[in-house]
Amino acid sequence: LLFWFFIMCLAVLEGGQISLVGLQPVLKTLYVDSHPITLKCTSLVHRGKNMERFINGRQFLVSLVVFGLNYCTSPIDDYEGDNVLGLPNWINVIFYDYGGAAIVTTVIVGQLASQVSAAQCMIDFINSWFMLLTTYLSLAIEMSGILHTVYIIRMAFSKFSGKAISSEEDVDSIQTTPQKIFFWVRVLLSIIVLGISIVIIGKDIVEENTAMWEV
Repeated sequence: LLFWFFIMCLAVLEGGQISLVGLQPVLKTLYVDSHPITLKCTSLVHRGKNMERFINGRQFLVSLVVFGLNYCTSPIDDYEGDNVLGLPNWINVIFYDYGGAAIVTTVIVGQLASQVSAAQCMIDFINSWFMLLTTYLSLAIEMSGILHTVYIIRMAFSKFSGKAISSEEDVDSIQTTPQKIFFWVRVLLSIIVLGISIVIIGKDIVEENTAMWEV
């Protein structure tokens, strides 16, 4: 049940982004009465730079869901595997030991199916309370500041490319001192979290404490 819950969450996240991006040029008056929840979602995300913020927070949620799916489908340490459906052993190794079955199921059911469906039925796809909850959660994650390192990277890339940034998250466009302080505090928090994460991962890789060395 947990596996299919994660698949459903991934489908909503993937299809939701397709719908919200695709509905930007569509007049909201066309679905104001027929799809009230869709209107709530689009009114929220299409306001200011919330689309950018939603995409950042949504990507964090996608990563969490994918790691959850990986946890649900990883074989236990003392399990030697079964010959499923009488198939050759090498097929079982690919689909079970190396996660091929989980990859195919996740990509087709959790990602591609929802993306294709949302591309054709954008208004209907996000007309649910679960999508509205996902929208608020994505924006809340972005507001927390844990992802704000991306804005510093974007600023650096803008300097190198010579292209100006047009965004409310550009510190030059933030008018008040409290807003500037709040922005840079979140940037600092994000850099600290990212730095600690990189150090931990690097240490484990160097000391061969990850599954990478078992392949």
